[in-house]
Amino acid sequence: MYAARQKAGKAPVKAAIAILALLAPLAAHGQLVKCIGQDGRVEYATECTPGAKEVQTGIRTTREGPSSSGAASPQQKSIADREAEFRKRQMEGAEAQKKEQAKAAELAQNRENCERAQIYLRSLQEGQRISQIDPRTGERVFLEDAARPAEIARAQQAADSWCK
Repeated sequence: MYAARQKAGKAPVKAAIAILALLAPLAAHGQLVKCIGQDGRVEYATECTPGAKEVQTGIRTTREGPSSSGAASPQQKSIADREAEFRKRQMEGAEAQKKEQAKAAELAQNRENCERAQIYLRSLQEGQRISQIDPRTGERVFLEDAARPAEIARAQQAADSWCK
């Protein structure tokens, strides 16, 4: 029974200490001054003791932070602002990477088209038999010798356009 009374008596004291501990940071704002005592001892406080010389340090502490102008510094941005900036940077990075990949894919495709056009041109110039599918009949038709110079000129234009 004595232990139960002792616990009941400590609860209000603990609650009061907890409330004071939570309220203490709210009251901690002001100006820091340098106090030089008569014996030459230097202390820093918000108020000097009687008989000590007070020197202004220019250091102010407020609830907003060390800036006395009221403007928020980069370190004082809210978590939501920092999160939004992070997401924005992340999206910009992803877009840049996507553009880079698209450009690399386009370059690879152009290189492949250039190589194919050069191979086709070389095979025409060497006189190899070239066959094509007739679109009307669907049959395989070989390129005739009379049509070869025109096809070489067309293949040369294609190679020139892909191989820049």
